[in-house]
Amino acid sequence: MCSNKLCRVSGTWETLSAAVVLVTALSISPQLARAQGAEVAAEFAVSELRPTIGHVMVAQAGNPAPGPIAAVNPAAKTSPPANAPAMTDAQSPASAAVMAATPPQSRSITERAIDKVKQVAKSASDIFNRVPCLPPKGVAKKNFISLPHVANKLASGLPVVIVAFGSSSTQGYGASTPDYNYPNRLAAQLRRQYPMADITVINAGVGGEDAPEMMKRLETSVIDRHPDLVIWQVGTNAVLRDLDPTETAKLVEDGVAKIQAAASDVVLVDLQYSPRVNERSENASRMNKLLGRIAELHHAGIFPRFEVMRDWHERQAIPMNEFVISDGLHMSDWGYACFAQLLGDDIIRSVGQVKLGINQPAEVLTYRPM
Repeated sequence: MCSNKLCRVSGTWETLSAAVVLVTALSISPQLARAQGAEVAAEFAVSELRPTIGHVMVAQAGNPAPGPIAAVNPAAKTSPPANAPAMTDAQSPASAAVMAATPPQSRSITERAIDKVKQVAKSASDIFNRVPCLPPKGVAKKNFISLPHVANKLASGLPVVIVAFGSSSTQGYGASTPDYNYPNRLAAQLRRQYPMADITVINAGVGGEDAPEMMKRLETSVIDRHPDLVIWQVGTNAVLRDLDPTETAKLVEDGVAKIQAAASDVVLVDLQYSPRVNERSENASRMNKLLGRIAELHHAGIFPRFEVMRDWHERQAIPMNEFVISDGLHMSDWGYACFAQLLGDDIIRSVGQVKLGINQPAEVLTYRPM
C-alpha cells in the first residue's frame, strides 16, 4: 500500500526512467549503425521505413536546411588490438550499459530501436548489392573532355576543390541522410581512387533555384571558393516553371564563361528523367539540347543525366519508384548513389586522359558497394 502522493511520485519516476532509456538508445543508434558499415542518422530509429530493392525511403516534411556540406578527408580511425576478439552488438560496452540500466518492462523498447537501426544499416550498406549500378549502353557522353585543372592539381600533389552547384537534387532532397546526397558519395569515390590526394567536395546546392537565382550567387558560392572543378546541375526548375529554355541557356552560357575565366573546369548536368519532368517533355528536350550545345561550344564537360536515368528505366527495367521518390521528381538514395558513381567514373576517366604524371587508370568499374 502507498499513499496517493507516494504512488504519484513512483509513477512519475517510472515514466522518466522509460524516457531516459529511449533517449539513450536513440543516442547510441548511429554508433551501432556505423559498426555495421554504414553511417545512418539516429532518426531512423523512430522513422517509418519502407525498404526497397535499392534504397531506404524516409518520409520528409520539407527540404533539408540549405548551406554547404563539405566532404573532406576522414580522420584516421583507431584500430583495435591485434588479437582482440570480435565483439558483437550485444557485447559492446554501450549496449551492455543500456541493457543493464533498462528496467525489464522497458527493455523491449530498447531492443526494438536497436533492431530497427541495424536493419537500416544493412539496407544502406548493400545499396548496390541488390541492384547494381551499371553503365548505360548507347548513351553518348559526347564532349566529356579532359579536366586539366583537376589533373594538374592531382599530378602536383596539391589540394583539389570541387564545387557541386545546383538546386535541390544537388542539395540532396530525397536522400535519407546527407551521406547519401551525390556530392558526398562522389567525394568518397574520388578519395578511394586517389588516396594520397587532398580532395574536398563542397555542396553548393539550394533547393528551388535555377539559373536566375544561381547567377546571383555565382561569385560567392562558387568562384570565391577557387574551385578546380565546378559540377553545375541546372535547368529542371526552369522547365517546371515553363520558362523559356533559350533564356535559361543564355544565363548558363554566361555562367560557364565566368567559371572558366576563373581557371576552373566545368561539367554541366542536365535534367532528371522523372514523371514531373516528362510531363513537359518538349521543353525538357529543348533544355537538354541547349545544355549540350553550351558544353560543346565552351569545351566543357556534360553529364547526360536524363538519358542515363531513362536507360535505368527503359533498358535495365528498374521501376521508376526505385530511383525517384514519391514526389515524382527527386532522386532516391539509390538514384543519387548511381548518379554519383557514374559521374565519378567519367571524371576519373577524363583525368586519366591528361598525361601529367598521372597513369591512365585501369578499367573503371561502375559496380561497387559503397
